[in-house]
Amino acid sequence: MRATPPSLLWFADGAAAIAMAAALACAAHFGISAFDRPGFLASLAGLIIATILRASVQLAATGSGQKAAVTAKHGWRRRAFAAVLTAPAGSRTMLGEQVADATDRIEDLDGYHARFLPLRFAAVATPLLIAAAAAAASWVASAILLGTLLPFALGMILAGTAASRVAARQLDILGRLSGLFIDRVRALPIIIGFGAQERIGRHLAGATQEVATRTLAVLRIAFLSSAVLEFFAALSVALVAVYCGFNLLGLLPFPAPERLDLGRALFVLVLAPEFYLPMRRLAAAYHDKQVGEAAMQRLAALPSPLPEPSPALAPLLRPPAIRIEGLTVDYGERHVGPFTMDIPAGRMTVVSGPTGSGKSSLLNALMGLAPATAGDIQIDSMSLAMRSLGGQASWTGQSIALLPGTIFDNIRLARPGASDADVADAARRAGLLAFIAGRKEGLGTRVDTRGSGLSGGERRRIGIARALLRDAPLWLLDEPTADLDRQSVDLIMHEIRKASAGRTVLIVTHDPGIAAMADQHVSLA
Repeated sequence: MRATPPSLLWFADGAAAIAMAAALACAAHFGISAFDRPGFLASLAGLIIATILRASVQLAATGSGQKAAVTAKHGWRRRAFAAVLTAPAGSRTMLGEQVADATDRIEDLDGYHARFLPLRFAAVATPLLIAAAAAAASWVASAILLGTLLPFALGMILAGTAASRVAARQLDILGRLSGLFIDRVRALPIIIGFGAQERIGRHLAGATQEVATRTLAVLRIAFLSSAVLEFFAALSVALVAVYCGFNLLGLLPFPAPERLDLGRALFVLVLAPEFYLPMRRLAAAYHDKQVGEAAMQRLAALPSPLPEPSPALAPLLRPPAIRIEGLTVDYGERHVGPFTMDIPAGRMTVVSGPTGSGKSSLLNALMGLAPATAGDIQIDSMSLAMRSLGGQASWTGQSIALLPGTIFDNIRLARPGASDADVADAARRAGLLAFIAGRKEGLGTRVDTRGSGLSGGERRRIGIARALLRDAPLWLLDEPTADLDRQSVDLIMHEIRKASAGRTVLIVTHDPGIAAMADQHVSLA
């Protein structure tokens, strides 16, 4: 069953308020003016029922708003996380700032979707409903309520315009501060190594002070808008109270346009605060609006995520032949390519060239990790746009990514279902066991994302062990022997050559010795 929109529930809260006011007015009429005991008891019962109904409606409206916020944040979270995790290289925004936007800014949307959007409709429709109900008892009191609405609306528009600008500036500086802090923590070893702690500390202190200044500006606007609301709400209630009191006493300084009794006077007097209550709620959530809209602007400005690779039509069951024609990788200000080459099936192809010629970009484009904007890649005469290589290649990147856990766990990432013996064998063939023999925990040694405690060669061997464990029909290896000495290179390449026999292998390297071992050598200018 479809849930009731929270905006309609908040509007129903206004109808319940009218029912409560009517029940209270009837109780006063039957209990004081008419002395009707059955009518008085019936009015009290109606008041209790209306009170319970209103409380239930408010509870349902709050819950429905939270569910709407969760749904909205889920959609933004998928979009933001995809943008951060697959952002193309060369982005000018700090990674820390992007992460802060994808986490903190999404949480800033909570109040916007849970409170402001549901209350916006009720803030317009409910006062009109209450004014119409009040007009049934006193058209003058209804006119007073509507008359104070115009200057209030003008005041809120002026305050809201100023608040929008201030909130956007505050989120900008908050995002920069979060990004600055995260990136400085990541660079902490370098900061300590160059003795820059004091300078970085002053930089962070200045950014923090700017956040404090922006926050105070937001609070000033919030207090101003609250003051405007409270002034006109108090003025409206006071005018209605004075009119009803003087009308009952017959003390109006002008001919009475209508004659009120106790029940009708009490009815409009109880409704007077309810007239402004939806707008008070909206004003309380107005800061959520400014923060939410500013957050959505920042989220919309995140780098566009790379297109998700199409699902594979079928797994690679045999070594593929690869045709690359006119491939261009676009990093914004820098273009790499075009590349054109044929990689024969079941053979080893080595790509070499000077730094910056696009060797790694070529491999990343094959894996869908680089923004290929022109040209075509064909796998067995089928366009790569129709086939994803994700999870279907033995892949070793130039930078070995590690996850918190043990060395054993990091190798097993290549084939989660592999047995312990297979993982240990891959580590042995990669020459890793000899390097970690002196470690008490061996393959159970725990590492963090930076590979703290591991040498560059050990991290490289973890990557090679993954490729050996994966043992796919296609191998894509980016500088697999970097950080290794000549003897280790010869041993590792012997294992790679033996394990990849009959498979399609593409290796990016500067090493002429590895190029000499290949069946095909492609040199990029």
